[in-house]
Amino acid sequence: MNYIVWNVDPVAFSLFGLEIRWYGILFASAFIAGYLLLGRMLKKEGESPLLVETLLWYVALAVIIGARLGHCLFYEPAYYLAHPIEILYIRDGGLASHGAAIAILIALFFAARKFKKNYLYILDRVVLVVALSGLFIRMGNLMNSEIYGNVTNLPWGFLFVQNGELLPKHPTQIYEALSYLGIFIGLLWYYISRQGKPTEGKMSAWFLIILFGMRFLIEYVKEPQELWEANYMLNMGQMLSIPFILVGIALLFYIRNKQLGKKEKILTKKE
Repeated sequence: MNYIVWNVDPVAFSLFGLEIRWYGILFASAFIAGYLLLGRMLKKEGESPLLVETLLWYVALAVIIGARLGHCLFYEPAYYLAHPIEILYIRDGGLASHGAAIAILIALFFAARKFKKNYLYILDRVVLVVALSGLFIRMGNLMNSEIYGNVTNLPWGFLFVQNGELLPKHPTQIYEALSYLGIFIGLLWYYISRQGKPTEGKMSAWFLIILFGMRFLIEYVKEPQELWEANYMLNMGQMLSIPFILVGIALLFYIRNKQLGKKEKILTKKE
């Protein structure tokens, strides 16, 4: 047998008749881990605990609202505009990480204004939390046997029994989880190596480039979420990834030009 049989019950346990799913447990764990990580980072930097709590509340709401709206408006706009009340039916499924990303960027802008902090300073710290959280959430998708890939004959292909699949598929949840883990480790190493004083905006730029670059590539082996995507050269996930990659590249150029400008000022003063 050259594949892995995946037949995990998505329900971890029941409590007073309410099903507690692995996805919910991992989703909650993502925010707990994020709170601990961000709290430790900002405490060392002398920031107020209120800033940590506010940022996590902003991010939590942005993820839930943005992911749901992203799915409804990017993937099935005609249906949900005709049935707007169903946008609230989150338990029925349908979340889009690109929508969550857009919402997080907007939410952090308002958080930065509220606390009178530099936007890139806030973003550089939060991307670490997002990378770690992404690892938990993608493993939650695996436990739900959802958003997997196309048929594969590779030995690590997964046969998703819960969904009645008869052929092994690419476990794209694991591919994305590993990319999140790699990004988290890389950014954390950079942050520590700079003694908590990274070049402003650089962590955010590389996060956007690498994460959405990996997402773009993984989409080639992922099943389309909607049938209409099969008619296009790029699917919706890839089309939505491109702007994030371009923003990351533009941010790197901005940082470089800013650094060059500072060097020129220093040289001018010396002269």
